[in-house]
Amino acid sequence: MEHSKQTQYGSNDKKDTGDSGSVMNGHFDGMVKRPAGGTVRAAAPQPPPGAESGSHRPVMESWREERTRSVEDNEMSLPSLAAAYTTILRGLGEDPQRQGLLKTPWRAATAMQFFTKGYQEKIIDVLNDAIFDEDHDEMVIVKDIDMFSMCEHHLVPIFGRVHIGYLPNKRVLGLSKLARIVEIYSRRLQVQERLTKQIAVAITEALQPTGVGVVIEATHMCMVMRGVQKMNSKTVTSTMLGVFREDPKTRDEFLTLIRS
Repeated sequence: MEHSKQTQYGSNDKKDTGDSGSVMNGHFDGMVKRPAGGTVRAAAPQPPPGAESGSHRPVMESWREERTRSVEDNEMSLPSLAAAYTTILRGLGEDPQRQGLLKTPWRAATAMQFFTKGYQEKIIDVLNDAIFDEDHDEMVIVKDIDMFSMCEHHLVPIFGRVHIGYLPNKRVLGLSKLARIVEIYSRRLQVQERLTKQIAVAITEALQPTGVGVVIEATHMCMVMRGVQKMNSKTVTSTMLGVFREDPKTRDEFLTLIRS
């Protein structure tokens, strides 16, 4: 199927309208984790019946369980986190008591908490008031969303751009919320492959669209600063769900538009 009309917005625009697999890092991908015992098989996403167009079906239970850190947790863990950075400085052969390093452990601890603030947020908090009934079934694309994350293997930065497209099924999402989804999942310890899929699954579970496509282009400092030290290397990952996976024309249309 071809779609002759598209809606495109850059990540800096202010306008706001509104694959099955395993569980990865405690996030939904075919299973729902529950804190009090075992896992429960989640039903496959189904398009909402026309009679339900006036009501939004609830998001997956797994989203309600995503927050693993609170502001209070930050306050309580800050001293021990700062102490750990003091130990690191000593291990590197530095003197934590010299003037330039006196406050470094506390600065580093608060910075790391900010870099991983996605653990303090839940997708449901972002999306519940931003899903709108709309009779629109043409492709919506938000591209060039800035992304900053932390490699979970080396604790060094990953940064790049995220491109998101979806085909609505009578419901649309406020455009800025797509960037918020990226922010929540990227501000955690990550691998790029998982991050790409988490974003796509979150949009699918929220909107039940006809299809979703997510592409991430990123630079990994673990490849640039250490290891092979290839300065210009980039990693590209994609997740295609629904019609974006099944229909080559729809997929090609999306890939062409994010490159334009």
